[in-house]
Amino acid sequence: MVAVGLCISLFTLSTSAQFDPSFKSGSTLKLNEDGSHYLKFTLTNQIWFRYNQSNPGSTIDGTLKNETFDIGIRRSRIQMFGALNKRSFVYVQLGMNNFNHLSDRKLGLFFHDVLADYQVLGSKLSIGGGLTNWIGLSRISNASIITFMPMDSPIFPFATIDATDQFNRKLSIYAKGKLGKIDYRLSVSDPMEFEKSTLYSSTAPITAYSNFAPGTAHKQYQAYLMYQFKDQESNLTPYMNGCYLGDKSVFNIGSGFDFQHNAMWRKNEFGDTLRSDMGLFAVDLFWDKPLNTARNSALTIYAAGFFNNYGKGYLRNLGIMNPANGTISSLASFNGAGNAAVLFGSGQIIYLQTGWLLGSAAPDKAKVRFQPYAGIQYGMFNRINGPNVITDTGINFYLNKHNSKISLNWQSRPVYNGSNPDKLEHLNRKNCVTMQLQVAI
Repeated sequence: MVAVGLCISLFTLSTSAQFDPSFKSGSTLKLNEDGSHYLKFTLTNQIWFRYNQSNPGSTIDGTLKNETFDIGIRRSRIQMFGALNKRSFVYVQLGMNNFNHLSDRKLGLFFHDVLADYQVLGSKLSIGGGLTNWIGLSRISNASIITFMPMDSPIFPFATIDATDQFNRKLSIYAKGKLGKIDYRLSVSDPMEFEKSTLYSSTAPITAYSNFAPGTAHKQYQAYLMYQFKDQESNLTPYMNGCYLGDKSVFNIGSGFDFQHNAMWRKNEFGDTLRSDMGLFAVDLFWDKPLNTARNSALTIYAAGFFNNYGKGYLRNLGIMNPANGTISSLASFNGAGNAAVLFGSGQIIYLQTGWLLGSAAPDKAKVRFQPYAGIQYGMFNRINGPNVITDTGINFYLNKHNSKISLNWQSRPVYNGSNPDKLEHLNRKNCVTMQLQVAI
């Protein structure tokens, strides 16, 4: 039904609006003579081919699998946005994520973003609302999927993903704008009911370790501010570039938070229910610098520190497009099935990524560009004995900048023995090698 409605909408626009003679897929559709009223469409597909060393005891439909190879659709997205008058802006994104051989068939599209905002004071202040990623905490919490430098997001900056939100989007009212070189966003959100999350367990809803509490929730407050020392970045949509491939010289520092009163609950040793706040804070730095303009080489660095208080003992495993769907309990680790790793927890995380866009003797003519990169997350969680270190190393092959690229990524993740849940001990490490094809129009 969504696809039918989309087709009808596009047909209606095509018969009632004036097309720009140079209109191409992903280009601007003018709705008036000067183009100040416009509508734009984009399409992005990310396809994965992946080899994974399974966590201990992983199974697929009850069969033990020490390793897997799978093919999947990591993301498929359609964006539609535009200015319908001088002050208003509308943005819609729909699509699907994480579709592989274990997924339900004929998986329907769902809305990621549905928002509208209104310019109150030009570029200084816009106010809007809807289902949106205009949230806080960090730059990488608001990352553009098309312009990732490492093949994928490290995920942990999406602090409440699918617990009290919809794929990191929240029902929010927000304010955003630019005050000189300061770019800011502030939002107040209605957390979605945790009981409707797949993370909620009705058989053991509360334990000795903190988790999101069900029931009527307090509002969630978020903000992110950054100071842009060099080239200014667009804040038309919520999403921030991962790298500019030498097209901009950007140096920003930023800071943000995410807070919700009594968001968490747990039991103490006497069986009493205790409530606590969720308080998350981050600082970060983004540096994207052209190195040799004649050869069009560039260096990109992103560094961040996250200070997360989800409550006592909070830890959460997550496996992206998990290639396994069960475990043999006598063999299983704390991580669980497939490629799951500890990504979230109360404690601190230092995150660093860097990449080098190699120069070309004929950058205007060369179609293929190469960018080796590396990323590391170094977590210090209260329930883990020692650091939680996840590394990503790879290379991007740009055929047409971010619009057409191939990425090859090697990830190494730790696995933990769960025999003592109060203090997890390192068991071993597992590896995953993924090739991604990305086409964005």
